[in-house]
Amino acid sequence: MDEAAIHELLSGRRRDVGGTLLRGALSVGSWGYASVMHLRNLAFNRRWLSVHQVDAPVISLGNITTGGTGKTPTAAWLANWLVAEGYRPGLLSRGYRSLEQEPGAEIPAGNDEKMVLDRLCPSVPHLQQRDRVASGRRLVQEFGCNVLILDDGFQHRRLHRDLDVVLIDALQPWGFDHVLPRGLLREIKSGLRRADLIVITRADQCTAAERQAIKSELHRIRGTSDCVEIAFAPMRLVGLDGSVQPASWVATQPGLAFCGIGNPDGFRRTLATIGATAELKVFPDHHHYQATDLDALAERARAVSAEVVLTTLKDLVKIHHDSWTGPPLYAVEIGTQFLSGEELMKDQLKVVLGLP
Repeated sequence: MDEAAIHELLSGRRRDVGGTLLRGALSVGSWGYASVMHLRNLAFNRRWLSVHQVDAPVISLGNITTGGTGKTPTAAWLANWLVAEGYRPGLLSRGYRSLEQEPGAEIPAGNDEKMVLDRLCPSVPHLQQRDRVASGRRLVQEFGCNVLILDDGFQHRRLHRDLDVVLIDALQPWGFDHVLPRGLLREIKSGLRRADLIVITRADQCTAAERQAIKSELHRIRGTSDCVEIAFAPMRLVGLDGSVQPASWVATQPGLAFCGIGNPDGFRRTLATIGATAELKVFPDHHHYQATDLDALAERARAVSAEVVLTTLKDLVKIHHDSWTGPPLYAVEIGTQFLSGEELMKDQLKVVLGLP
């Protein structure tokens, strides 16, 4: 079942008998999953499970739902901001769906997110390892980092953090209001009370009423609706061959597009903002492209007379130049733009860093 079909099922839009029965079965699984997560959080809250510290402030970026909320571009903005402020930040993450992954071992090649971050903030060391306490200590001791960014860290409570930032995707904020597997929530929404700061991502891609509904729900859960709102704006097109074009260039080019990310609808809307008229082929999140995938995409591009093929930077970094035989392939490179709350975020960061 592909992602679109899963969302049809979980949202309740699929109304047949089979869909109803499946949702019932998944609800039973959700009860068990929510119970386990509740007990796990209780164990950390009561210190029955150990929380480990490293010799540097830790800023966690996470989410409460599965799928893409925009952590990678947000992490890049944060890392580059810290560098501009004179700090030596380091990134640490688990390395989900990496090409090389063994229990307890560092992942030298890393996954697609690491490859993107290596390109967007090349001066910032990034270690991927399941044991993030060990990799955090290594970043401090061997790389001289004096502040750490924990990617996808909200549920990874084994490592102490000094600032917990949670990203909520405006296009799918509450994961169909059920925890896994009945919905997309990683834990019940009351877990947001642990967060120090909420960031609503893709806030430009929903209406003012929809943003207000999210803030009202935040107020109900947390007692405050204070949050940051950001957009991921297309900045330019970066070619597989290293060439660069303005984002507006594709408005006159018939094309094809593809992606393997957690929120393909966000990419679809980004294409619309730059005027791209492109059929979109969706692959699973973190998809590793095989020769058969790329050959099929190139053949489809020729079939629709595409003059350009568009993808995300997260997808482009996994494709070798020699393996692509279709029309010119470009990634839409995006940048983080604050719509509101920029000072709120910087104030929180300054508190953690001890800045005036």
